[in-house]
Amino acid sequence: MAAQAPPQGKIHLKTSFKSTQTIESIYTGGKVCISQDEQYIITTVGEDIDVIEVKTGKKLWRLKGDTEIVTTFAITPDGRTLVSASRSLLLKTWDLRTGTLIRSLKTHEAPIIVMAIDPTSTLVATGSADSTVKVWDIAGGFCTHNFKGHGGVISAVLFHPDQSKWWLCSGADDCTVRVWDLKSRKQVAVLESHVSVIRGLAVSDSGNTLISGSRDKVVNVWNLKTMKLATTYPIYETLETVGILQKSKIQAIGDKDVSDREMFYTAGDSGVIRIWDLKSGELIAKQKEEQGSKSGISDVLYLTESQQLASITSDQNVLFFNIEQNMKRVKQIVGYNDEIIDVAYIGEEESHLAVAANSEQIRVFNLKEFECDLIYGHTDIVICLDRNTDGTLLASGSKDKTAKVWTLDLENEDANERYKCIGTCVGHTEAIGAVALTRKTDGLLLTGSQDRTIKCWDLSTADLDEPDEEHRFKSHYTIQAHDKDINTIAIAPNDKVFATGSQDKLAKIWNLQEGTLMGVCKGHKRGVWSVKFSPVDQCLATSSGDRTIKIWSLNDFSCLRTFEGHTNSILKIDFLTSGLQLVSCGSDGLVKLWTIRTNECVATLDNHTEKIWALSVRKDENMVVTGGADSMINFWEDFTEIEYAEKKQAKADQVLKEQELSNYLQRKDWKNAITLALSLEQPFRLLQLFNQILRDRPEHDTSITGLDKVDKVLMGLSSEQIAKLLGYVRDWNTHAKNMRPAQTVLHAILKQRKAQEMAEVPGIKDLLDGLMPYSERHFQRVEALTVRSYVVDYTVQAMDLMTMMGDMDDLDLQDGEVDGDDGRLSLRAQMKAEEERMAKERHDAFEAARANAEAAPTANGNTVVVAEEDDERSVEDSEEEEDGDEDDDEGQEDDSDEDME
Repeated sequence: MAAQAPPQGKIHLKTSFKSTQTIESIYTGGKVCISQDEQYIITTVGEDIDVIEVKTGKKLWRLKGDTEIVTTFAITPDGRTLVSASRSLLLKTWDLRTGTLIRSLKTHEAPIIVMAIDPTSTLVATGSADSTVKVWDIAGGFCTHNFKGHGGVISAVLFHPDQSKWWLCSGADDCTVRVWDLKSRKQVAVLESHVSVIRGLAVSDSGNTLISGSRDKVVNVWNLKTMKLATTYPIYETLETVGILQKSKIQAIGDKDVSDREMFYTAGDSGVIRIWDLKSGELIAKQKEEQGSKSGISDVLYLTESQQLASITSDQNVLFFNIEQNMKRVKQIVGYNDEIIDVAYIGEEESHLAVAANSEQIRVFNLKEFECDLIYGHTDIVICLDRNTDGTLLASGSKDKTAKVWTLDLENEDANERYKCIGTCVGHTEAIGAVALTRKTDGLLLTGSQDRTIKCWDLSTADLDEPDEEHRFKSHYTIQAHDKDINTIAIAPNDKVFATGSQDKLAKIWNLQEGTLMGVCKGHKRGVWSVKFSPVDQCLATSSGDRTIKIWSLNDFSCLRTFEGHTNSILKIDFLTSGLQLVSCGSDGLVKLWTIRTNECVATLDNHTEKIWALSVRKDENMVVTGGADSMINFWEDFTEIEYAEKKQAKADQVLKEQELSNYLQRKDWKNAITLALSLEQPFRLLQLFNQILRDRPEHDTSITGLDKVDKVLMGLSSEQIAKLLGYVRDWNTHAKNMRPAQTVLHAILKQRKAQEMAEVPGIKDLLDGLMPYSERHFQRVEALTVRSYVVDYTVQAMDLMTMMGDMDDLDLQDGEVDGDDGRLSLRAQMKAEEERMAKERHDAFEAARANAEAAPTANGNTVVVAEEDDERSVEDSEEEEDGDEDDDEGQEDDSDEDME
């Protein structure tokens, strides 16, 4: 199809969007590792493992699983190899440089729970639910040690950092810590003091101290020289991980000098990392508790190069804290977004995206870097978001029955200073499902709730310089607006009216300043999910659960247009191209682009697998973002101009190639003509080419196609070109008139190649399956025509014989007249001459017999008489025989005539 030029003028209708960026889940729970050089973060995503660049968020590898959930994994200190284990009981070794699987072997009788790799990157220790600890050679893939002694599931393993000792420490849910000697393959000690499962082990830099953390809320310090308990520190929280910080690497934490201290960290169900003095048990520092955070910590990673602690939270987030800056949060990675409910571009340059993702926190993604901030404040799931015109204010509504307004300073280096709550709207009795900020000024906020009321809040009382989260906004008015839940609110660009949509199937228009009803848009058969004002016209667009979009006049509130195309509820809509187009998303997982003037859906975008709840358009309208229940956020970029330019260029290239092909055909350069026709995908030109070659075949030609050059060209085609040509041959072969060139080309291809070469042609089986039925039909027709041709030959010969046996009068031939130019007598004359010869022979025989009888001596006269009578009788017999011969000849002629007929 030829490319159509966009309309002339400043405004060009959009026809094409493509997904250029995607934010999806990178961590669904389980183990997380960061490479020693801190370049890559490795996470579990269901049954797979993702290797991602920490700075850019670019996915380097996805290590495919075996349909079973990954239980644990570890990377070697040199960063070259990853060892993983899953519920399939397989231990897999991966090459991180290529992302390929090196080895897979079965190890334990139960799933592997924990894993550790020694400092030399040669051994890996695995602790299993079968109560055994095994040590494996990573390069060789064989088991070197098998330690038995624990009475429960192994929950922690650790190699001693001192390579001269070659010790391995392990903990289990039998509440014991055991130390194993790898050289003697024996148990060194059993350390008993905990009363709950061991969750973490760590050895000091000196190698003489071992600490163990347990869910019994204490940390035990063990002397490895005496193998006895040195001290116990109560932590007062269920511990999930412990670790020891490098001594003398950290000079100060905040304003505290810790250069000569040995410190360890703990984390657990409280969701807070704490740093303690190893000798005294003094609490040195802890991270700031986030308001409204309910997540615990499942693991903490110690990044020795940057001296940071990365906490893995129970809600699948990775938080980075700088130890020296008094545990200040410096980076945040969201691993799992859950269901995306709403999105909004924020910032003056719209460089960030605010996301409500079925949680109490608002997630703010930095679209330029691999980073995400969490805004804490709500105590229940955030449902809806809206921003002001310049993107410096953000409003949020939640199931906690409140709405909050946030001021944004996205360029601030301090994450805690980027988002400040300037006040809270308290007054609704049910969850708030819709919020809307005024467009021209920042003075008002509208909220709609499941309590079926709309409230208008005055924001002018907020102090933007010194925000106070406890500040309560006052309500201008409250309207009992609908009979069912309010799903959406939209404010007109001039801030004079606003519209609401509800599950009661109605959309209503209200005066913004007074809150009075101006009109009702009635016509949808299901609840109204979204309303949007046109940026240029006096009209309103609504989308509904009845799978339609309607445009209403704001003058008389009548329906102007209806758009149908979605197969399920349409959940969000917005205007594009200065109000000339609409973009919509729905429960069918599709995004559709509509042209209002023609009522036509010009594009359908498909990259979601579940319903799409959220949609937002960037101010320049070159980017549309959608989010859905599949936990995926898609960024759709406008490719209309690019595609038009590409189509225009492709059309110009096509014209040049067409001319080039004509030149090749004119010069009878068959090699280039066939190759170019294949690249241009012009089967009709190829068919004409092969037909011409067959028609112009020279005499005594022995080639297959009619020219040896063409045979050589077909011989030199690649597998892909052969596949394409066979596809054309298959189509030609379906028509009897094209059977000859099709079969000729097929013969040339098959005769010049071996079966092994043909087997490498892509899709050869399907191609042959399409060729065989019609080829058999053509051969059957040819055989039938061959048989019928013999009947024609026989008929022609018979007709020639009948002509020769025709009547002499009709032939106008006289006795003895020659027939033809060669002087031969006609068949009739030959037969008559033969009769005359035989009659003459009989007459001569009769005369000879009579002469003999007269010359013979006689005894009396009667003898002569008898002889004469005999002679007469003989003559009569002869005459009768001649008559009989003539009758026989006539009978033979009749028989031959019957045979001819």
